[in-house]
Amino acid sequence: MAKYGEGDKRWIVEERPDGTNVHNWHWAETDCLEWSRNLLSELLSNLIVLSGEDNLYLMIKKVERVDGEAYVNVRKGKVIPGYELSVTLSWEGEAKDENGQSILKVDGSVEIPYISDENAEEDPEIKIAVKDEGPIGERLRDAFMAKGKPLIQEKVRVYVESMAKGGPAKDELETKKVEPKAGGGAAAGPGEGTGGQKASPAVKKDVVKTEEKKGFKTIRLTEKFSCRAADIYEILMDENRWKGFTQSNARISREVGGEFSIFDGSVTGTNVELQQGKLIVQKWRFGSWPDGIYSTVRLTFDEPEPGVTIIKLVQTGVPEEDRYGNETVVENTERGWRDLIFHRIRAIFGFGL
Repeated sequence: MAKYGEGDKRWIVEERPDGTNVHNWHWAETDCLEWSRNLLSELLSNLIVLSGEDNLYLMIKKVERVDGEAYVNVRKGKVIPGYELSVTLSWEGEAKDENGQSILKVDGSVEIPYISDENAEEDPEIKIAVKDEGPIGERLRDAFMAKGKPLIQEKVRVYVESMAKGGPAKDELETKKVEPKAGGGAAAGPGEGTGGQKASPAVKKDVVKTEEKKGFKTIRLTEKFSCRAADIYEILMDENRWKGFTQSNARISREVGGEFSIFDGSVTGTNVELQQGKLIVQKWRFGSWPDGIYSTVRLTFDEPEPGVTIIKLVQTGVPEEDRYGNETVVENTERGWRDLIFHRIRAIFGFGL
């Protein structure tokens, strides 16, 4: 994920003298880290987990740390969140006897090492620790694991949904509606400009369009690598190398008709056509897409000279929205190919030019 403020300047709007980003046409980037800290503190502080069940009392005290980065990009009303956060919480517990007398009070911590837009549809890993490791301390920790972990996951989902809606930029998005120009009067008739003068006839241009089903888009990328075509083909079809450069679980069949699962199961599909060092065609989907929807990924490998490989990616049938109504599917999928696959292969295997 690109760091906040380091985006390609061709896509980040420059400040206008009047401060206006007309129709939100350009990328408008908002830093959301402090907003994220405040929201997570609001969601995860002073939460009662257990209040007397089995004579146990548990409470999440507060958010101790929120580290990482968080931002929202907006273009023409489309929201593209980006965040990689680690969160540390503190909690306390108490066990009482049948007469209500305190047996043991403990303090503990919760580590959420990775909350990321890349895994927005998955509950994050949660590590729970207690300072007293005796039998009663372990009992309190186990109770917190059973009751507190689902509560934390629920609150994190609230944060993820808030970022998907624009985070701190949401209110601005809702108020920045296109207003009619003052004194507009009647619309100009055919061939008339705003001043009543005849406008020049429009020049007709031939435009070649690719037919696409409504609600679906096509992603096209061309990437260049300093390696042999066979080498990068092997990397893309080898589950152990996938695990290495993505730091996530992967299961990849090397047979036509075989299944694959990458990024801890977030992406799944089947192999349609495989040609060693030349072609990979797969049916491919995110788990967050509507049921039954598969895109088609076609990767062609060209080696114009020894040691230089050009990969052309065409992914058709990518839905514009996921099952939750988020309209960032195409942008996130394209960014994933660039940042999480191609760029990481260059960095890990030294295939950059």
